[in-house]
Amino acid sequence: MNNTPKELLKFVSENDVKFIRLTFCDVFGNLKNIAVMPNELEQAFVNGIPFDAADFGVNSSDLLLFPDISTLSVMPWRPKSGRVVRFFCSLKYPDGKDFTDDMRTNLIDYINELRLNGYSCEMGTRCEFYLFNLDEKGEPTLIPHDNGGYLDVAPLDKCENVRREICLSLEEMGLNPKSSCHKHGPAQNEIDFRANEPVNAADDMVHYKTVVKSISAQCGLFASFMPKPLENHHGSALNISLSIRKNGEHIFGTSPEKITENGRCFISGIMRRIGEITAFLNPTVNSYKRFGVGNAPQYVNCSEKNCAPLIRIPHSAGITPRIELRSADAACNPYIAFRLILSAGMEGIKSRDNMISDYDKSIQLPDSLEKAVQISRESDFVRRCLPESVIGRMMNYAEYQIENYKNSTDKSEFEQKFYFPYI
Repeated sequence: MNNTPKELLKFVSENDVKFIRLTFCDVFGNLKNIAVMPNELEQAFVNGIPFDAADFGVNSSDLLLFPDISTLSVMPWRPKSGRVVRFFCSLKYPDGKDFTDDMRTNLIDYINELRLNGYSCEMGTRCEFYLFNLDEKGEPTLIPHDNGGYLDVAPLDKCENVRREICLSLEEMGLNPKSSCHKHGPAQNEIDFRANEPVNAADDMVHYKTVVKSISAQCGLFASFMPKPLENHHGSALNISLSIRKNGEHIFGTSPEKITENGRCFISGIMRRIGEITAFLNPTVNSYKRFGVGNAPQYVNCSEKNCAPLIRIPHSAGITPRIELRSADAACNPYIAFRLILSAGMEGIKSRDNMISDYDKSIQLPDSLEKAVQISRESDFVRRCLPESVIGRMMNYAEYQIENYKNSTDKSEFEQKFYFPYI
């Protein structure tokens, strides 16, 4: 919604809104929120809503939440009387300066910088998840809700009703789902979003996970975005599409032969930096169990025909020219992931790094979080893109995971307790 604060205050008053959720992401990509009453919304627009920020790496200081007026959305699964709405927010210090670790604002600033250089970007996400049954106490089990396979229909596909409810809720919130289907694993599902401006696409991705989990819980199921929840089945990916224009002209094509020089350099830039950013796209120990299994990528390559490339070039008739990065998973912070992917591609354009043909099956993605962290720690590129405080917190948490994983006597049990309930 593109309204003024005055118009939004009127909407809240006329639509029986009783709670306003002011949402934001922590550095690890977890959605957080503070709920305020309607009479506090004007204060939020003007002066922000303060909260204790000690748990967000801020010493002896509150932070302020300022709602982004373009992100108002009604929560459709809440009562129609006494409605609940949400805004995404910017985080600021009490003196009005942007909070250093607010990666949503960081991405906004970077996109504005690209616009000044003649670039416009759209990104889309296709995110997979599993649906699991609950036990008699209402706790999640590792028993999939069905035994269906790729693109199956009922009765093999027992998840279709849940997917329908999720898509209807997303549509009502303005999150623009495009399609949904059963994926390869038992009770594995995917919902595809229409491409959007990168910040909106990241907002949609963050809220999408919450909608999926909330609707699934209402249906008596548990939704998990864990990258590899079942040892002998496909992992769950976050596929990220990119469509980019330079001065209004697409830099990608619908086949490798139609990609412009800028497009080839953009792809090459991602391939050159992918090892350095993998710890941020795949931030859990469990993430690396997915690589090389089924159609998940393992090598640094690009293809329109290969079923498991790192970067795929869709070539169906009538589609918007784009590329698709296939290595990420839903455990990532999408604001950080999008910032790094775009920065790598743009660096490729700036340096005229047209070296796609130099990448082949001799170059692999990092095969463990430990290796990925080591590469990221040594990366000047990452340090140019992200605040040192963000890098430090992400890398320290990754190393905490690695140490606990190494010290665990039962590795599978560790992953199920550490990741399954939370991702």
